[in-house]
Amino acid sequence: MTDMKRTWKPGNMVYPVPAVLVSVGRESGETNMFTVAWVGNVCTDPPMLSISVRQERYSNDFIEENGEFVVNLTTEKLAWATDFCGVRSGRDVDKWKECGLTPMKASELSYAPLIKESPVNIECRVSQRLELGSHIMYLAEVLSVHVDEAVFDETGKADLAAAGLIAYSHGEYVKLEKTLGTFGYSVRKKPKKPKKSKKKRSE
Repeated sequence: MTDMKRTWKPGNMVYPVPAVLVSVGRESGETNMFTVAWVGNVCTDPPMLSISVRQERYSNDFIEENGEFVVNLTTEKLAWATDFCGVRSGRDVDKWKECGLTPMKASELSYAPLIKESPVNIECRVSQRLELGSHIMYLAEVLSVHVDEAVFDETGKADLAAAGLIAYSHGEYVKLEKTLGTFGYSVRKKPKKPKKSKKKRSE
């Protein structure tokens, strides 16, 4: 880093953000999926998250109708599909067919499906709706989480890093692959090295 800073106009610069696909559905049986850049955790108990959606998005009407959606985490293998679902509208194309993805029945929701190929699916029901200008923010309670068996290691621990998760950073998709530390490592005491025993010199 240098001592110099460039000043830009106000804008959204919290990057990277999760690259997620949000799936939605209607009572008619129609389903769709789309990308959301603005997604985040809100509360632990009850578990809640938020997504912010432009009002003109086709999928926004689905959420307005029934207040439910699924947040699906994406991987390196899903990068192309993620981008496609962000630049093409469900009004014009069948994204499931074009992307070769598979809708799965959710356990707690009535209309929004899971994306089978996603390693983690988070079922959500809207609890609060906030109009904030260009976007509507939906605060939602997490009703159920589904994790693919392939994500678990031999000890039974979910190894999300090995799943090849991707993030979105200022117009680019990036892979999350290098672990720099684990939570609390900055204050964790290092194990003491065993003292070397002094050998007695033979007379």
